Amino acid sequence: MSHRSVLPFASVPAAPRRAAAATLLAGALALAGCTSTAGPNAATAAAPVASAAPAASAAAAPSGACNPIFRNRFTADPAPLAVGDRLYVYAGHDEGDEGFRIDEWVAYSTSDMRDWTDHGAILKPTDFAWAEGEAWAAEMVEKDGKYYFYVTVEHDDSHPGKAIGVAVSDSPTGPFVDARGSALVRDNPETWRAWSDIDPTVLIDDDGTPWMAWGNSNLYLAKLKPNMIELDGPPRELHLTNFLEGPWLHKRGDLYYMTYASFVEGEQTAEHISYATAPSMEGPWTYRGELTGAAQNSFTIHAGIEEFKGNWYFFYHDGTLTIDGVPGSEFRRAVAVEPLRYDADGRMLPIRQTRQGISPTPCG
Repeated sequence: MSHRSVLPFASVPAAPRRAAAATLLAGALALAGCTSTAGPNAATAAAPVASAAPAASAAAAPSGACNPIFRNRFTADPAPLAVGDRLYVYAGHDEGDEGFRIDEWVAYSTSDMRDWTDHGAILKPTDFAWAEGEAWAAEMVEKDGKYYFYVTVEHDDSHPGKAIGVAVSDSPTGPFVDARGSALVRDNPETWRAWSDIDPTVLIDDDGTPWMAWGNSNLYLAKLKPNMIELDGPPRELHLTNFLEGPWLHKRGDLYYMTYASFVEGEQTAEHISYATAPSMEGPWTYRGELTGAAQNSFTIHAGIEEFKGNWYFFYHDGTLTIDGVPGSEFRRAVAVEPLRYDADGRMLPIRQTRQGISPTPCG
């Protein structure tokens, strides 16, 4: 049985109190269900706790190639994963009114980017015995035939604040079990807010080394051990231009990409998406500019990028969907997708958010 050591909070610098975070973030992002805050602490060893969520039964989803692509429920924080000839998209189920309420993660899949299967709820924060709720941003990765779901949740009162957990399954749709029996990352009390360590994104490099990045206002990067459920050493902080939250890692060719929600106080009223590239996960990371602007009718925007059947796709959310007369909002978001293209130097071309999305036929 492996030893799971606790990383001291002192291993990560205290977060600078940036002006942008101190004003708009204190109000809007205190509620932001697209993020989560766990600090750079790995917990001590504990027996895994079984998830209470059963494997969801699949059903045809009211969906399509026009945006938003899922229309049977409000969804946010998309996390795509290609598995063979199917693409899965994981998302939080938005049910908020005056604030964020996200009680579960749901999954959809497709073989053609047009017709989607609804797999329903695959996991809830309360399936972790140590968590209380709030299904914020997450990402699924596969290694050696197992599927690891890295999630943001609210920790119980033993460690108040957000936390990053990891669940595991033999199937991309579950059932999942808590892979550790404790949080992988807990809230860092040295920052001024209780959501500084959120939005985990994981990339397994070509040499098999897994990396995880996460954070709100402060961006952290660390290796994972081969077992995928422990940090392999203390995190280090990256300083990327206008970083706010929602990092997403991917690799194309020899380039590594860190895409994230960006914000400039006094110039923006909502998040944009920016990105940086590097020749290795160790860096150096070079800011490449904005990829897309603010999402319609939503303060938040969250990127998910994946290649599927030779094409690259950019997933995000906005607040444009109406379901049964209930309009979308920053608390009732909907997943959308656009084609992603690169120039000859590997830079991602700017994305225009559209109703058309990737549909080959006109959208009304």
